Amino acid sequence: MTGELRFWLGWAQEIAGDHAAAQESWRQARSELEPYIKEQPENYGLIGDLALTNSGLGDKAAALSLAERAMAVIPIEKDAIDGCIAIEILARVTAQVGERDRAIAALQKLLSIPSSGPLASSMPLTPALLRLDPMFDPLRNDPRFQKLIASIAPKK
Repeated sequence: MTGELRFWLGWAQEIAGDHAAAQESWRQARSELEPYIKEQPENYGLIGDLALTNSGLGDKAAALSLAERAMAVIPIEKDAIDGCIAIEILARVTAQVGERDRAIAALQKLLSIPSSGPLASSMPLTPALLRLDPMFDPLRNDPRFQKLIASIAPKK
């Protein structure tokens, strides 16, 4: 689906420092993803892509609403495997929009249970990945985040 690919293109552009190109990619992604959500309102993957796209665009209210919608569509209490995906989406969105307490709480939950993730072929989020993932850069200076990434740090 091109909307998802445009989201990732925007993310790569943002990391490379081309904020204007990222914004354009995310605007295109949003316009491509929104019709699919209307057709597939229970598709938590699409909901997550659109939530992350809106967080990239700085639309905090829409991003949070969609992340919460993904949690409602697939609660962890009903699906222990895919429910983790919605929690990770919430963690990523809340980290990006400045909701540090919610992001840390979601990450603590994810790291305390077996899980699969929404990104990179269902790879679970681990302290090692958190140390590297730029989506969590807004949390880097938070002592709670530093504790999470150090919880299973490699021995020197």
